Amino acid sequence: MRDNPEMASKGRGFRLEAVDGFEVLVGKGDADNDRLTFGVADPHDVWLHVAGSPGSHVVVRNPDRLSELPPAVLRRAAELAAWHSKAREARGKVEVHVCRVADVSKPRGFAPGEVALRRWDAIKVYPRALK
Repeated sequence: MRDNPEMASKGRGFRLEAVDGFEVLVGKGDADNDRLTFGVADPHDVWLHVAGSPGSHVVVRNPDRLSELPPAVLRRAAELAAWHSKAREARGKVEVHVCRVADVSKPRGFAPGEVALRRWDAIKVYPRALK
């Protein structure tokens, strides 16, 4: 991991954040979301996206293939997914879908950034930017 995650994000289709020792990647646009999810992420990484609203795909790297991320890391990644979405201005909590990258697919004919999920969990969080 680089010392300055913000500088590591320059020129890429995603932002790189560090949360409690985990790399969190945040897509910057529809085509970049596709590249992040299907080109950069590994199948055992954790994928997040706000439910029912356009927004960034968020990937938490999981090189140790943990069966579950620490709750604080998962919550923080979900907050970032909510923040980097059209649901940012929500007055209450926002639902964020969470699954393994292996459970995300891109059916033929889907628009850039649009995906289908085989199975997922949901977490409700307030949208918050990284401090």
